[in-house]
Amino acid sequence: MLTEDDIKKALQAVKYPGYSRDIVSFGLVKQIAAKDGAVSVSMQLTTNSLDIARQIKSESERALKALPGVTRVNVEVTQQGTPQAAAPQSPWAQQQRVPGIGRIVAVASGKGGVGKSTVSVNLACALQHLGVRIGLLDCDIYGPSIPLMMGVHERPTISEQEKMVPPANYGVKLMSMGFLVEGDQPVIWRGPMIMKTIQQFFSAVEWGELDYLLVDLPPGTGDAQLSLCQTVPLDGGVIVTTPQEASLGVVRKGIAMFQKVNVPILGIVENMSYYTTPTGDHVEIFGHGGGQAEAARQNVTFLGEVPIFTEIREGGDRGEPVTVTSPNAAPGKAFIGIAEKLRGSLG
Repeated sequence: MLTEDDIKKALQAVKYPGYSRDIVSFGLVKQIAAKDGAVSVSMQLTTNSLDIARQIKSESERALKALPGVTRVNVEVTQQGTPQAAAPQSPWAQQQRVPGIGRIVAVASGKGGVGKSTVSVNLACALQHLGVRIGLLDCDIYGPSIPLMMGVHERPTISEQEKMVPPANYGVKLMSMGFLVEGDQPVIWRGPMIMKTIQQFFSAVEWGELDYLLVDLPPGTGDAQLSLCQTVPLDGGVIVTTPQEASLGVVRKGIAMFQKVNVPILGIVENMSYYTTPTGDHVEIFGHGGGQAEAARQNVTFLGEVPIFTEIREGGDRGEPVTVTSPNAAPGKAFIGIAEKLRGSLG
């Protein structure tokens, strides 16, 4: 028997004309009914374009008729009287490409404590080492750590166009809430303020010409993640995890979040994979291989593993990423290998 989820999944194959988002994530599907092989769907569009309405209706009918057991399909499309050129009035309609930035990639994790910011910093520096014009945006509003790890504590300057000029270090342009607050002053904000700030990190910052902009997200699937997905079209997400099941369980939630907003998963990074003792023995403190196994289970790319190296922690505390200070040593090579795979995925 067909369920509402089956029907929604079929309709997710129907893209809104001119957009990469589907009609379900745009919130256009209002009612769904199915009984004895007959499927009925009602939609409401925010444009008066008859061509768009016909195209959505036709593609929706085709998608629904392909479902097993469906004998009859009725798709009803109503339109509001907005101008034809108007975009769908949904959260995703606010998305705009940032001039000068080639690709935007989010670095995320399902839970805290997996070393996501450490991976973000060293991945950005590794990409710069490979000749990529790179920027790093710290979207962890409550707990920004990029300034410390990149050794930058100065405030952004203001350009003639009254935009913030991101400070840079090691060839990486940087922006973080940590540059805008005093010392250890906490940021105590509700969701709307977070969304406004993230939007300004794109619209009010003079990023210049970048090949990639990495966005270091806070852990979880909350306001910052949703605000980012609503503000700019992401080219992909990188998921950071540790090997143990406690981390992998919430990684699946992070993957599901990106899938719901049609952001491709570029790969999984397993951090803290193992520790090598001075005698050369491998100690699997958090287990080992969980990230690679989860990547295979999710049918996504496994970008690589990062063992536990004291040099990585020490470099982060000093503001000297190990990928900068020792790119040819084992810790640096681990991140550069991941950067090469990521660059290969993005082109």
